[in-house]
Amino acid sequence: MFARWISPGSVRLTVLLWLFTVSETLGSASELKVRVRLADGQITDELLEADSEKDSITVEFKQGDGTLITFVADFKQDVKIFRALILGELERGQSQYQALCFITRLTHNEIIPSESMARLRQKNPQAIRTAEEKRNTEMLSMNVAVNLTRTWQLSTHIHNMCNVAQEAVYTREADVRHWLDRGVESSMFKPQAVEEPGLQSCGTVKDLWQPCLCSYNLRLEWYPCLLKYCRNRDVSGRGSPYKCGIKSCSKGYKFTYYVPHKQLCLWEEET
Repeated sequence: MFARWISPGSVRLTVLLWLFTVSETLGSASELKVRVRLADGQITDELLEADSEKDSITVEFKQGDGTLITFVADFKQDVKIFRALILGELERGQSQYQALCFITRLTHNEIIPSESMARLRQKNPQAIRTAEEKRNTEMLSMNVAVNLTRTWQLSTHIHNMCNVAQEAVYTREADVRHWLDRGVESSMFKPQAVEEPGLQSCGTVKDLWQPCLCSYNLRLEWYPCLLKYCRNRDVSGRGSPYKCGIKSCSKGYKFTYYVPHKQLCLWEEET
């Protein structure tokens, strides 16, 4: 239902020389699977899908704790969507899984264009990837809830991605102001009590049914963030640039948002 992923296993690692090339084969959609080393040392299969017609990119992988992370970049609407499907603690009264969705603006040069992603091919599919650049963790106060019934105004990807999250779909006030200026209906958004006086972090709250501020951390451990260019030189010495590969990045995100009770943020007890 949600995606294809392979459980990480214990793998003996070998240092391998690897390169990604940018193929000239055109197509509206493509899929690439890469093996990625997570921050905890485990290896996971990451799926990258590019759709040049819809002008979007999807990155999906399973974390070591079983959480399924899905990231979508919608270049047409300049929107990015993060979804986490977190395995629930059944013995503590949670459902089988808990879904979270976070929506923010997509800024220029965060990730390579969908057309370039669709052309990526890897020379060694068995190589284990680690990012060339580790970017700083971005701190995001998700202080606005999103009404899913109207999200088509922002991006057609949101409903399909976030319908399993229902009440747990969030964005930022700064992004809301930008979208309202573009004509999006204000009824889509509902401010949350993130800055309410006396509201504590869920990590410090003892009562499972007390409202609190929850924080959720995720990291995109490997994704193509920039295109690399090389130069051909002719007999006159003049050079003409051409795409000859990609630069890979790793980036963390910390989302902070309001929950009506700590039961929805049990992972804070483990931090």
